[in-house]
Formats: sequence, C-alpha cells, structure tokens
Amino acid sequence: MNILNKNKLVLVVAIATFIGYTNFNKITEVSDYKEIINQYKQPIKYWPQAQVDEGIAWKEFEAIDIDTLYYETQELPEVVLGKALFFDPKLSKSNQVSCSSCHDPEMGWTDHRQVSLGNDHLLGARNTPSLYNIAERTSYFWDGRANTLEEQAGGPLSAHHEMDTDLYSLPEKIKKIEGYKPLFKEAFGDDKITYERIVGAIATFQKTIKSQPSRFDKFLKGEYQYLTDQEIYGMHLFRTKARCINCHNGKYFTDESFHNIGLTYYKREYQDLGRYLFTRNPEDVGKFKTPSLRDLLVTKPWMHNGLMDDLEGIVNLYNSGMHMIDPTPEEKAADPLFPMTDTLMKPLALNEKEINALVAFLESLSGSYYKMERPDFPRK
Repeated sequence: MNILNKNKLVLVVAIATFIGYTNFNKITEVSDYKEIINQYKQPIKYWPQAQVDEGIAWKEFEAIDIDTLYYETQELPEVVLGKALFFDPKLSKSNQVSCSSCHDPEMGWTDHRQVSLGNDHLLGARNTPSLYNIAERTSYFWDGRANTLEEQAGGPLSAHHEMDTDLYSLPEKIKKIEGYKPLFKEAFGDDKITYERIVGAIATFQKTIKSQPSRFDKFLKGEYQYLTDQEIYGMHLFRTKARCINCHNGKYFTDESFHNIGLTYYKREYQDLGRYLFTRNPEDVGKFKTPSLRDLLVTKPWMHNGLMDDLEGIVNLYNSGMHMIDPTPEEKAADPLFPMTDTLMKPLALNEKEINALVAFLESLSGSYYKMERPDFPRK
C-alpha cells in the first residue's frame, strides 16, 4: 500500500472519530420526543412498528434472563474438563498459548487487541470474536467457515500463528498428563482420550459462557426506569431511521448472516476478501458475519479487523452510507472480485442529537460483569 492510500485510510477513521466526538452530556433535552418515549414504556407488542427493508427476515428484541443454573452447570464433569482444557497452554505446541490467551474472561472473552496474538508472537489477520452467547451462533469465524464449535476448535489449535498444534498427536500429548485421566473418566465414563472428546469438552464449556442481563433487558421486562429518555429515543432510532435492526435484531442483536458493509479495503492495506476466501463465490467478497451487539463495551475494539474503538466514529461511518469504493459497471465487468457494498447500507441523515441518543442506547446493552477465575488444570 502506498503512503497516499494509507493516509486516506487514516483520514477516514480520523474524520469519523472527530465527527463522532461530542460531549455526551451536551444534549440532554428530550422534550421534543416525549411522545415517542412513552410509546416504548409499554409491552413490545404496542411499540411503534420497526422499519425493516422488504424481504428482510428479522426478529423483534427479546430479553435475556439470569442463568440461574450457572454454578451448577460449572460443576458438570464435561464442563470441568472442558474448562481445564480451555485454560491449559499445553494444548499448544509451545506450551505457552491457551484458548484463553485470546478469549480472556477478564476482557469480555476476547483480548482487546486489534487482531489476535498467538504462537511465536505472530499476529493474526482478524479481530478475536467474543465468546459471549456462543451457544446461540449458527456458524463460526468472521467468514462462517465452521458450522459447529467442535469444528471451529480445530482452526486456532492447528493455525501456525495461533496454537500451532498437530491435531493428530494432541491426544497422545494429553494422555501423558496423568491428571487428565480421571477428568476424562468423570466426563465420559472411561479415561480414553481422543481429539473428538477434547474439542467436544471445550465446546461444552464454551456453551456455558452467557451474557448477563443489562439495563436494556430490565427495560424490556417492564422496569422502565432502567433506560433514560435519551437511551429510549436511541432505541427508537435503532429500530427505525438508523436502520440498524435490519441486521442487528432478535435476542442477540445479530441476523447470523453475512454482509459487505464497505470495509474490505480492496487492493489496499488491510484488504480482506472475507467470506469469499471460504466460499470462492464472487458475491461473497468483503462479506463478514454480523456480530452480536451484546456486551459491546467490554469486547472492543470492533469490526473484523479491529480498527474501530469509538462508538461515535462507527455511527458516523454508518451515517455516511459506507459506499466508499463501489465499482462502476465497467470496473465490475473488468474485475468480478471488485466488492459491492450491501444495498442495505444507505446514508442515514442522523443529526448530532440522534447520534448521541443512538450511542447511548448501544451502551445500555452491556450488562456482564462476572469475571471467571482461571481454574487449576493438571500439571503432570
């Protein structure tokens, strides 16, 4: 990438951040939308109709509940085994990198890095997704190349820049650690150690990682004092003018689908062709999975490349419409891989007050605070 294009990239991010920067408390008068706010202080079925594009399969918001069985679940034998394996660096070739190196419970089950850092301090190409509510996902990785958590586990375990493990020899390595045999016997009825049991136990543990209810969830359950008027107005914008609900909907604020939102950086530094690298379908160039917005305040930085860590800046990027590098018909004909930004992306014409309200609502979606202690795992 030449210095001119690099400067352009930095300028785009800087402008978005600068435009988005406002004093959060600057605009607090909400008397002009009291009527809208009152419409939301009632059961969802009486709310204003969401503005969703034609043909979009979407779901209305749904509250999450406290996991009342969490502590009992953590004592289940397969979960105990899976947790030990998840935190054990001996699953890596170097004996220095564990699953928890990138998915740290103290960092929202991610690593707060732009991209992952693994074996030999090698950097990955994409931001580490959080494990919150991972049991509810329908595909895994930013490009959706894995359909199950067990399948997903093989990726970081074997990747040379992550854990760099030989999957075929991993069971033999674990067998040599005597302390694991009783854990496998408790979990599976015998002490046979196989790759399938290793990744199965890890997946079982990961499925217990769930978001805790936020102020937003309490509001949905009728405790209307938990959201401010500004946040309620932001929720209204999220469902209407800001068009967020087209992709971020349902209980976990994701449509579980893939979109090109205009951040492919085609033929420039940070280029990533996204889902295309898995499907080889030109229509998938630049498409990435819609992330959940749950607990976003503890899972930043955001986007597939981890380049964004400012909510106002992100909202301003969406406000622009994001159609920054769409090809002309001639360019597309000459280069079938030239990425096309999703037609769902449109200029929003949000004003400063609306941007502040939308950001305030997004911040209300974070409720998790419990920090899991790192467990003991067999040393020998």
